[in-house]
Amino acid sequence: MGREKQIIDERLKKIKEMREHGIDPYPSKFEKKNSVAECLKIKLGAKAKTAGRLITKRELGKISFSKLRDSSGAIQIVFQEGKTSEKIFNFFKKYADIGDFAGVEGEIFKTKTGEISILVKKIEILSKAILPLPEKWHGLKDAEERYRKRYLDLIINPEIKDIFIKKAKFWNIARKFLLDRGFLEVETPILETSPGGAAAMPFKTHYNALNIDVYLRISMGELWQKKLMVAGYEKTFEIGRQFRNEGMDSEHLQDYTQMEFYWAYADYKDGMKIAEEIYKKLAKEILGTLKFESSGYKIDLGKKWELYDYENVIKKHTGINIYSATENEIGKKLDELKVEYLKKGGKWKMVDNLWKYCRKKIAGPGFLIGQPAEISPLAKRDSKNPKKVEQFQIILAGTEMGNGYSELNDSLEQEERFKRQEKLKEKGDVETPGHDKEFVEALKYGMPPVCGFGFSERLFACLINKPVRECVLFPLMKPEK
Repeated sequence: MGREKQIIDERLKKIKEMREHGIDPYPSKFEKKNSVAECLKIKLGAKAKTAGRLITKRELGKISFSKLRDSSGAIQIVFQEGKTSEKIFNFFKKYADIGDFAGVEGEIFKTKTGEISILVKKIEILSKAILPLPEKWHGLKDAEERYRKRYLDLIINPEIKDIFIKKAKFWNIARKFLLDRGFLEVETPILETSPGGAAAMPFKTHYNALNIDVYLRISMGELWQKKLMVAGYEKTFEIGRQFRNEGMDSEHLQDYTQMEFYWAYADYKDGMKIAEEIYKKLAKEILGTLKFESSGYKIDLGKKWELYDYENVIKKHTGINIYSATENEIGKKLDELKVEYLKKGGKWKMVDNLWKYCRKKIAGPGFLIGQPAEISPLAKRDSKNPKKVEQFQIILAGTEMGNGYSELNDSLEQEERFKRQEKLKEKGDVETPGHDKEFVEALKYGMPPVCGFGFSERLFACLINKPVRECVLFPLMKPEK
């Protein structure tokens, strides 16, 4: 800490001296004409004017070097006696420090070692850094410190910055894919009086103007988008943030970006086809290949996608017949497998915990089908087997990477299912959605056959083989004490 204080004191002294000499260490503007990437491509001998952060500084007597980096890359800048004016050379040596933002003008040349560089003729400090940057190899090592000071993580680890460039591209590809197929992008409420469209614990707050409690949405406007299908829209989608008051791990966050689309006159089989198409498009554009490794699983999206039957997979890996087994038998099996579960959730919540244990054994790619109607209150029943619903979940790397189904549009059955869900909620299952009477009323006006499907940024994390929290610019952190 003594060394850091010394550095801070020295820099504060430089700021004071600069101001005494009429030099503003924080000017309002710099006319940046070239990015660093452009400078690296300019022909030798040409003039360049660029700006960025100084990330290294070396003084070797009659010559000094620094690396200047902007969002497009890094380039060496050189100060040399006889070629750089004495005034500029001395200014750099006296006032410039690693971490400062600087603007430079000069001439493109190649050093004896063959490195494209800028021979500096002018330099201007654009923002004087007071705190020293961490050293790359001795700096931010602890994950919590990296997340808390993500801006430093991005400065010293350019490869982390690349994650978020790819992430922006990921969502733009998804958006263009849907727009090109005639889907309309919509915005639905984030604050809801009754959270619906998923099974999750919501965040609750109070809206003073109306004196009512409201919830942050737990789905990407599922019930709202289906109301749009009632209204006559035939293809809609939304990409936005949704919120769930649950734990954080390598796959889950309290808020994250989700995409959901709703497609009239289509069923879950149509959804499976378009989902496979968009996943392949995303992988090809982001990774350049359909083959990748994630969480220890080797995945090839180019091979035939398998079908996994919910009932059969659970029986294969646990020996449990989900329809004939009692709640007690399922509980014993979960205890045996050391799987945590909510004892007040009822039989089908426990069955779903069994499935989540089993899916870890599946690399994918494939579609999980044949889910019981009891765990999917918004999906249409399978006409051939009413115990099950027309639902599909995409399974990659041992986890769910997308969910879709033929939407239930029978208002009377939907009302009955909501009532059953309400009873589970009363028993203490805080994740179960309640009875949304307004949505049922909308369905009673008639909704066409619809396929709905969605995936979250968990898919992006899977593609680049990173924990989902690593793929968030500024993860939620407890305040420092």
